[in-house]
Amino acid sequence: MSAVFILQSLISGILMGGIYALLGVGFSLTWGVMRVINIAHAAFGVLAAYIAYWFSAKLILDPLLSLVISLPCLFFGGMILHRGLIRPITKARETIVSSMVLTFGLAIVLENVMLWLWKADPRVLNPSYSGTAIFIGEVALPIPQVIAFGLAVAGISLIYLFLNQTHTGKAVQATWQEQEGAALMGINLNRVSQITFGLAIAAAGLGGVAMAMMYTFDPPVHNFWLIYMFLVVIVGGVGSILGTALAGLILGVITGLSMAFIPYQWINVLTFGLLIVILLIRPQGLFKTGV
Repeated sequence: MSAVFILQSLISGILMGGIYALLGVGFSLTWGVMRVINIAHAAFGVLAAYIAYWFSAKLILDPLLSLVISLPCLFFGGMILHRGLIRPITKARETIVSSMVLTFGLAIVLENVMLWLWKADPRVLNPSYSGTAIFIGEVALPIPQVIAFGLAVAGISLIYLFLNQTHTGKAVQATWQEQEGAALMGINLNRVSQITFGLAIAAAGLGGVAMAMMYTFDPPVHNFWLIYMFLVVIVGGVGSILGTALAGLILGVITGLSMAFIPYQWINVLTFGLLIVILLIRPQGLFKTGV
C-alpha cells in the first residue's frame, strides 16, 4: 500500500470529519444549553440539502446560493418551533426523555414530507465544479469536498465567535453553566433558548448542504447522520464546542484511515468499538465540557 494512498485517505477523513463536527456542534448546543436532545436535528440538514438540490436542478444555480434563503428560514423556523413545541416540554421533569420522544416524531414527519416532495431516489449535488480537484503532488483535493470543509470551518468559527464575542452568546454560556443563576442575573432564559435552538437548526442546515456536497442523500439518511452526531458529541463532551469539533476531526481521521486498511463493512465496528472504550475510560468525553 503506497504512502500516497494512505495520505489521500487521511485527507479525505479530515475533510469528512469537518462535516461531522459542524453537525455535531449544533446538536451539542441544544443538548448542553437546554437539555434537549433533538432527534430531528439531522433531518433539518437533509431538508437544507434538498433545497440546495432544488436550486441546482430547477433554477440551474450554484447550490451554495440556496444558503442565502435556507439558513435564515431555518433559523427563524427553529425559533418558532422552539416557541410552539420545545418550550412546553422543557417544563417536564424528564426534559431529555420528553424531547427525544417529541423530536423523534418530528423527524418522522420531516422524513415523510421529504419523501412526498422529492421521492426516495438518492440525489446528488452537481455544481459546475463537480469532478474537479486541486492536486498537491499526487494527492487530489476534490473541490466540492474542500468547499464543504470550508463551510464547516466557517460555521463552527462563527458559532464560536458568537458565543464568545457577543452579549447574547455570553448569555447563552451563562445559561449553559447555571440556569438558575443566569435567571437571577436578569437573563431571559426563554429568549436565550429560542435563539440557541434557531442557531442549532441553521447549523444543521449548513452541515446538511456541506454533507450533500460530498455524498448522495435521500430522506432516510438523517438516521445515519444522527448516529455519527451522537458519537461526536459524546466523545467530544456534551456542551463543548471545541471538543465536539475536535471529536469530529478525530472520527473523520479514524474513518478515513480505516478505509485504507480494512473492508468498509468493518469500519462501523471499529468506530463504535472505540466509542465503548472511550466511555469506559472517560464517561464524560475526551474534552472538558464548556465552550
